[in-house]
Amino acid sequence: MAPAGASLRAAVLCLLAWAGLAAADRVYIHPFHLLVYSESSCEQLEKSNAEAPKEPTFTPVPIQAKTTPVDEEALREQLVLATEGLEEEDRLRAAKVGMMLNFLGFHMYRMLSESWSTASGAAILSPTALFGTLASFYLGALDPTASRLQAFLGVPGEAQGCTSRLDGHKVLSALHTIQGLLVAQGGASGQPRLLLSTVVGLFTAPGLRLKEPFVRGLAPFAPITLERSLDLSTDPDLAAEKINAFTQAVTGWKMNSPLSGVGPGSTLLFNTYVRFQGKTNPAELRSGLRRFWVDNTSAKIPMLLSAGTFQHWRLAWENNISMSVPLGRAACLLLVQPPSACRACSKVETLSFSTTVMAGKRSLSHVCHPPRTIRLTMPQLTLQGSYDLQDLLAQARLPTLLGAEANLGKISDDQLRVGKVLNSVLFELKADEGEEPTESAQQPDGPEALEVTLNSPFLFAIYEQDSTALHFLGRVANPLSAA
Repeated sequence: MAPAGASLRAAVLCLLAWAGLAAADRVYIHPFHLLVYSESSCEQLEKSNAEAPKEPTFTPVPIQAKTTPVDEEALREQLVLATEGLEEEDRLRAAKVGMMLNFLGFHMYRMLSESWSTASGAAILSPTALFGTLASFYLGALDPTASRLQAFLGVPGEAQGCTSRLDGHKVLSALHTIQGLLVAQGGASGQPRLLLSTVVGLFTAPGLRLKEPFVRGLAPFAPITLERSLDLSTDPDLAAEKINAFTQAVTGWKMNSPLSGVGPGSTLLFNTYVRFQGKTNPAELRSGLRRFWVDNTSAKIPMLLSAGTFQHWRLAWENNISMSVPLGRAACLLLVQPPSACRACSKVETLSFSTTVMAGKRSLSHVCHPPRTIRLTMPQLTLQGSYDLQDLLAQARLPTLLGAEANLGKISDDQLRVGKVLNSVLFELKADEGEEPTESAQQPDGPEALEVTLNSPFLFAIYEQDSTALHFLGRVANPLSAA
């Protein structure tokens, strides 16, 4: 019998290789020129720099100012509209950015997971929000900060010519396409719609002026950008309370991981808030109560019961399984339940997710199986996560990247001191509203279904096949403490 560590590696390798195969196949087909300045753009940029026009600025209104609540349905419609009439170059650019954000997301997830306790209820990271936040800072940066950010985002920066530099607008536009592809496919083939909402809060010290072109440039990543000013220095905890209350009032999202403290001397906070909601199809997924086991104890919790034909892989020497559950034509829920779940989650999360892993599906064909009929039972999920990118940058040995010496002259002409750079995620996967709980899901026609029950800690991801992007990575150790 192979050791548990070997089986875990094979399970995760198979899952990630399946998710990343398209990205790996495209790496040599879609070079970085899709994301850098063209020669004509460089000429135009050089001309505008020579004329040196003064960019318009504005002072954010006080945080007490009234704000229209976020209309999430309107945000979804904007994302869907962004996928209509896409040209081939748009799709190739989205695939390139999808690959880049996957690599960065895996790297940061591995570091973040080292700080998660196995006893905690759940942990979640959004690679798209993380990448979009850093790309937004790139949009507002000048050298040397811009070059360092470009390299961290995954584009080699050895050559210093204009045509080797990332075009931040192209990157954020591709990210907008990636977000749209996820939700646009949610209603395909009778599937319920997916909801993805991204809001950015720019919280500044009173009197600090922001540049209008920078704020407008964030729209593809976050169509709702909330610029507000407040005293960040006198009482940092009070400032954090005001920001939390303001954000909840505008979004309506109740998050249990609010901002605490804002950092001494900060003049700018950049907070990204993301909400994902997946509602199950009532014809296939219904709500019920089942036992979920944590550390030899169990409790009855709401579960989703799904029957369908899913891609899956099981390792013969261990009682574990990984699978891909369709959420639409191109969106998938990827699941991994290792053996000895709590301890296994820790081992899986500390694996190095490299390009070799992402490209390795063919070498793992001996453990992957063709699609088959499966009856899946898994918890209904309401997960929340919040993390400071400044902490992750410090773990990545880049503590000064967005520090006091960062050159962010495209954000403001004033002296900036960036404090916390928060990413907050609210992730929901539930049964369709109005459906009565049942004890069984509809049995599909065909061969006898394989019974799979996720009733102990597991790992998950939300993957979109067209762009190859992983939108969420996380684990569930205890659903009862995750809400």
